[in-house]
Formats: sequence, C-alpha cells, structure tokens
Amino acid sequence: MAEKYSVSLAEIANELNLETVYTPKSLDLLYVSNNDINRPGLQLTGFYNYFNAEKIQLCGNTEFAYMDRLDVEERTAALYELFSYKFPAMIITRNHEPFPEMIEAAKQYGVPVLRTELDTSDTLARTIAFLNLHLAQRITRHGVLIEIYGEGVLIVGESGVGKSETAIELVKRGHRLVADDAVEIKKVSAISLVGSSPDNIRHFIELRGIGIVNARRLFGMGAVKLTEKIDLVVKLEPWDAEKVYDRMGVDSEYTSILGVKVPSLTIPVKPGRNTAVILEVAAMNNRQKKMGYNAAQELLSNLGLDMQGKETVSNWEDF
Repeated sequence: MAEKYSVSLAEIANELNLETVYTPKSLDLLYVSNNDINRPGLQLTGFYNYFNAEKIQLCGNTEFAYMDRLDVEERTAALYELFSYKFPAMIITRNHEPFPEMIEAAKQYGVPVLRTELDTSDTLARTIAFLNLHLAQRITRHGVLIEIYGEGVLIVGESGVGKSETAIELVKRGHRLVADDAVEIKKVSAISLVGSSPDNIRHFIELRGIGIVNARRLFGMGAVKLTEKIDLVVKLEPWDAEKVYDRMGVDSEYTSILGVKVPSLTIPVKPGRNTAVILEVAAMNNRQKKMGYNAAQELLSNLGLDMQGKETVSNWEDF
C-alpha cells in the first residue's frame, strides 16, 4: 500500500496568505492528507452521498448567496450538519464575513475557519496545485538530476560510472544541477514527475579523488535549481564490445517510474567519449521528438524505407 503523506494547515495558510478566523489549536498541529477540494453547495442542501470528509471545504459567492436565503434556523441546521463531519478546514473566499452560525458550528466541532481575499477559482487552483506537490507519491533513488536546455535529465547507473563527473562538466557548460547522489522523485500528476534534492545534501557533489564540492558556491546561483520535471532518463553503463547498442533511434524506450512512462536511453561510456556533449544532444533530440520531429524516421523516409519502431517499457527497478 502506498504511503500516505500530509501537510500542515500552517504551510497551506502561509502559501495562500490565509487569515485565521477561528482555529481550535495551532495550525502547525493540524494536517491535511487529501489533495482535493470540495465546494459544499450540495451538502448545504442536505445531500451527503459520496461526501468525503477528508477534503478541505471552500465557500465562495454561490455558497454564501444560498446560505443568505435561508432563515436562521435552516442555516444553523445546515451548517451544524456540515461541520459535524469534522473536515480538515473551511476556507472562505472573497473576504466574505462568516455567519455567526458558521463560527458556532466550527467551535462546536473543532474545525478551523480560514479566509482569503482571492476569488474562489484562483483559491481552488492554487490550493490543489500546492497539495498535489506536497502530498504526491514519492520515492528516493540513486542518481543525478540536471536541467539541460530546459529538459530535466535523470542520470542513473552503477556507482563509479561517471554520473557526478558528467554533471560537473554539464554545469561548467551552463546547465543547472538539481540533485546529486540522491534524487527525490514526486508524482505530481498522472503524467508528470518532479525531482529535487534532499535538503541536507542540496548543491553538494562528490568527486572521487577530490571529495565533496558545493556547486552553488563554486559556480554561482545560476548553476543550481531546486526542482525540475523529469523529461528523460539516461542510464550510463561501461562500454560492452559484445553488446549491440541502438544506432538509429527508431525504437522508443521508456522507463516506468511511479506508474509514469518517461523516455529513456542507455548510453555506453568509455575513455574518449564526451558524455556531457552526448547528453546535451540527447536532451535536444528528446525535445524535438516531443514536438513531433524524429530524425531517424526522416532519414529512413529519404532512403525509401518504411520501418515502424517498437516501444519497450522498463520498470524503474530494472535500473
């Protein structure tokens, strides 16, 4: 079973600049573990089928206009029933003044009430984006993540194959380091992975024979980045003279990480090969493929050949 993550209401309030109207205790001690938001219009009418009490509730113009039409007794009954589900928090948008009955119900059931001047759609989008990032399914794996021409390239391979040395060369060529040695990978959507470095080793690189260096201090702030989307996985391996490596690029290879397919390559390394330059070309070529251009297919077409490439997907564990 996948591990479940949580984020404190204090972090959400700081991110969205929310005003605390009422809280039963410090927001640092209250947590949210569901990355979705609910607008409780149907619930205020009494419909609670499929209602998920783990979601933050969001009240805007529509909800307040409906509650304003109710008399005090009806509004009190509706709000007390809603707050009895003890959801993580109620966020009021557009600086609406909460009804006294809402505050009473919040105090009765210990539910925080927060408020923002932002409109409802903006608050909804920003909150979901923040929760998706902080509650995302994640893993930590050995490798190097670097941004090359705007493409996030995850370099993997056995220890000592030259991942960190390649990263240093790429940083010297103007690209940006995200993580070395350990890469934290988060699944922020059904099709997107974002990588970052653990806080305690961020910007540090280990180079055998030299030791630990700090890329940010050596090369400046422009040489590092906190997070980056993973667009390509490159596996470096020692050159095997008996192995047949792909020379055309017609076939498509992918690596499945947390259920997301990411384009991947296997690049053999040996003395005399400039791995950094090869990775630059790989990043640019990957971007061209995303934009619909494939050089191998064009060459084959020019030669009058019609070869259909095959697709293979490897599990992350294979790396």
